[in-house]
Amino acid sequence: MPHEYTRDDVIRMADEKNVKFIRLQFTDIFGSLKNVTITRKQLDKALDNQCMFDGSSIEGFVRIDESDMYLYPDLNTFEVFPWSDENCREARIICNVYMPSKKPFAGDPRHILIKAIEEAKEMGYILNVGPECEFFLFERDAEGNPTTKVHDDAGYFDIGTIDCGEETRRDISLLLEKMGFEIEAAHHETAPGQHEIDFKYADALTTADNILTLKLVVKLIAKEKQLHATFMPKPLVGMNGSGMHVNVSLADIKTGVNTFCDESRKYGLSVIAEQFIAGIMLHIKGITAITNPLVNSYKRLLPGYEAPVYIAWSAENRSPLIRIPSSRGAGTRVELRSPDPATNPYLALAVILKAGLDGIKKGLTPPPAVDGNIYEMSAEVREKMNIESIPGTLKEAIDHMEADPLIKEALGEHAYKAYITAKTMEWEDYRTSVHQWEIDRYLEKY
Repeated sequence: MPHEYTRDDVIRMADEKNVKFIRLQFTDIFGSLKNVTITRKQLDKALDNQCMFDGSSIEGFVRIDESDMYLYPDLNTFEVFPWSDENCREARIICNVYMPSKKPFAGDPRHILIKAIEEAKEMGYILNVGPECEFFLFERDAEGNPTTKVHDDAGYFDIGTIDCGEETRRDISLLLEKMGFEIEAAHHETAPGQHEIDFKYADALTTADNILTLKLVVKLIAKEKQLHATFMPKPLVGMNGSGMHVNVSLADIKTGVNTFCDESRKYGLSVIAEQFIAGIMLHIKGITAITNPLVNSYKRLLPGYEAPVYIAWSAENRSPLIRIPSSRGAGTRVELRSPDPATNPYLALAVILKAGLDGIKKGLTPPPAVDGNIYEMSAEVREKMNIESIPGTLKEAIDHMEADPLIKEALGEHAYKAYITAKTMEWEDYRTSVHQWEIDRYLEKY
């Protein structure tokens, strides 16, 4: 459970632990972690919500003529960095972004998730989320620049004699535990150089904060070991890409009971769970530009690499978009397998939650579960079963995002427009660039 810190708690902990600097953290619209660093002497000012920054320099924020913005610290996110010098400790506090009018900034990704969480609470639910974060470890060259040379040649669940990244995963896990994480699993993934670290589920806001913290720690430890960690979805041709499967469930706000469980029904799933699944399936094409935000994301989402490209659900196998893991009772959950670790976790969880809630509001029913291996089905069989695919390119995903009013409602007009504009520019830049593949294939031939 998240901490419940008061202002006095934060000040006391900062002094007891000899904190000299505090990073006030937030993200841009794409989920890139930003911070304003203050000294201990400025902490009181920060806790009074008086720390200002220039929002015009942050991707997806505001124009220069309305750029003054304020950081409102979430006291419960205060954490001392365990890697900092004990004689000069650094800490962090994750912040919400506000306008000078003292209203939340509509384009703040954390605020967007908070809005979706409040809607769920009004309906009587709390969203719990457990992510599965995958990443690659690559070697650096003599100048310290990242390469795409993998650090090992291991495979799924291999042991340390083959898996050279085991020590790095161990150090990452130990450091995260010092920061309050409960690490449930850390192992080598399918591709050489690919790894996964899973931590215990929590409420959606805490989980989104934790994903950003995990990314920071992974990159920090990798750099200390002269490695480069990347959450790029598909860095290697011919190898599986990195995903970030998202396990979600709704708890009753009054009792804390998992509302997705009903042992009397097929698969042990409640009506609410099935409605949530139906909502995600209805909106998945519009969601995909958020959960898979890069041109590169769609090079992971290809048949043949265990990627969840087909819009279906199952309690029997891992080939569909949505899987129901075998755990039941309090552990009953829905696993959405398409998101990748490049996503902004605040926006991703906001649109997933909004889609699921829409399914509940409308009383939607999902299509029948698909228990066969969809990867092995022919296109004709999939068509007969009405199994569609998620978008195949960033451009296609943007088009579906624009066609789904729920996504605009979830993001709000400011973030919605800023996101689509930026991603359209990214696609156009990619589309109009000449790539090395084209040079290698065509330059001499033609």
